Amino acid sequence: MNSSPLRILIVVNVFRPDLGGGVLFADLCDGLHERGLNIHVKCAYPYYPEWSDKSGKNGLKISHETDLGYVVERHGLFIPRNPNSLIQRLIYEGSFFLSLLRKIPRKNTYDAILVFNPLIGAAAYAGVASFLSKTPVWLNVQDLSAQAAAAGGIAGRSKGTSVLERIQNAVFRRSSFWSSISTPMVDTLKLIPGAPSDVHLIPNWLHSSLAKHILEASSRKRNTLHSPVKLLYSGNVGGKQNLLAFCEMLKETDASFSFRIQGAGSRFDEVTSWMKHHQDPRFEVHGLSDEKNLAIALAEADFFVITEKPGAGNSFVPSKLIPSLASRTPVLALCDPRGPLGQEMEEFGLGCRLDWKAEGAISAFFSNLDSTQLASWQSNCASRSSFYTREQGIDRCVQALTTLSTKSKS
Repeated sequence: MNSSPLRILIVVNVFRPDLGGGVLFADLCDGLHERGLNIHVKCAYPYYPEWSDKSGKNGLKISHETDLGYVVERHGLFIPRNPNSLIQRLIYEGSFFLSLLRKIPRKNTYDAILVFNPLIGAAAYAGVASFLSKTPVWLNVQDLSAQAAAAGGIAGRSKGTSVLERIQNAVFRRSSFWSSISTPMVDTLKLIPGAPSDVHLIPNWLHSSLAKHILEASSRKRNTLHSPVKLLYSGNVGGKQNLLAFCEMLKETDASFSFRIQGAGSRFDEVTSWMKHHQDPRFEVHGLSDEKNLAIALAEADFFVITEKPGAGNSFVPSKLIPSLASRTPVLALCDPRGPLGQEMEEFGLGCRLDWKAEGAISAFFSNLDSTQLASWQSNCASRSSFYTREQGIDRCVQALTTLSTKSKS
């Protein structure tokens, strides 16, 4: 006799059509549904990374979508007008928690709850739902919220961060199964008092639609440098990225390069204004592209730029790294050497990592470039990308959910 399919409640803040985590979380739900699991999603109305009500439906009403083969239940939340304001971010977190709290699952409705953090409000709701419905929770930490808030300049690095960390850690302890997406982040979670004895490494992956476009664009990739050198940045532009500081450093060099920025986010307007003011022809700025054009831009770039504000520590690892590897585009990273991105760069030779304070480092980078080194980095990227495939990623998630559900029933 076949056992019934696992019934999983998934709690996230962003979901398709939102970018960033929204694309990945939707791809996971599609994959779990394809494998026969019974999925129910609770999420917000679309708002990210533009921080605006993209559907025009954000509010008190709870809506249900079923066209994907599973239920997507959308809840309203407060969307900050200034995402860099600590007060507005706290209201944002709290509003999502209270909005979700209007519907608590009954006992035996689900076999497991999977909640994705960076929103503490989502994790807090999962803890309450777990307690009232006696359902085990898997906490998947994509972003250590308190530490990331400090890194992005939203919260101060002393008292404010300490209070946020205590709240964060108390919420985390309501979950019985913890995982994160990089080894340094796993190690950080293990240091939290009351953490489970095992914190699991379950990395993200390249979602299916972007993988298809990257494969189609692969014939555009060359293993010799362009002249001028082509740099690409694509993704969120917020406090954690510190992209404007990198642009200012680049401008001070006399290097020959073409830097294309495709972005959106809380600090994107600052970058756009800076570009208009300086009128440096080496820079060009655009909004975020669709996946097909992102794949083409990656294939045509010599380097994919990833910047992290100094002091980011182990709070997050940029998801934009994965499509860069899949497209065999080496990374030019400005980041801490001991953070998740810095360690990944060092261990697997994915490109060039620079320190923010290393005087002359950017000029030296351009001076020392050669096509032989570029080809070597491209090969390393291709090799490392095999760790981030969709099939492996979803298989890991199915195994984790099965383990959690089985343990709770034993």
